[in-house]
Amino acid sequence: MKRLKIYFAAAIRGGRTDAARYQQLIAFLQTTHQVLTEHIGATDLTATGEVALTDAEIYQRDLHWLTICDVVVAETTQPSLGVGYELAYAEKIGKPVLILQQQGPEKLSAMISGAPYFQRVFTYTSVRQAQMILQRELGFISGTKPPKMIE
Repeated sequence: MKRLKIYFAAAIRGGRTDAARYQQLIAFLQTTHQVLTEHIGATDLTATGEVALTDAEIYQRDLHWLTICDVVVAETTQPSLGVGYELAYAEKIGKPVLILQQQGPEKLSAMISGAPYFQRVFTYTSVRQAQMILQRELGFISGTKPPKMIE
């Protein structure tokens, strides 16, 4: 399988209640791909965000990463203005996007679910299921059949 550069998008200032899940998903992705935004999974990153960089520096860095990535993977269970912006930017520049939403009462924004561009939207109930979705879909994107997952 081709090693993809992945931009993993998930809530930071929108709330960090799902940070442990982000960490698990990122760790899984890193077994076969490069995750440009691995800091999203850091459990010590708070809703304050990154303090070593200015907002302008974060903006410039993240736009650069969006430009050079092969695919955007967005975990959207926790609503986030930043993730919405990143998804719109990915659409604008034609990047493939995979959207994960944990099954529950939260609904994906109509601006995302109603957009024809975002066809790869997946609801999952467990981290394991999300990993299986990612493995399958990234295999399609990289143009290779993904290997069978070990149970």
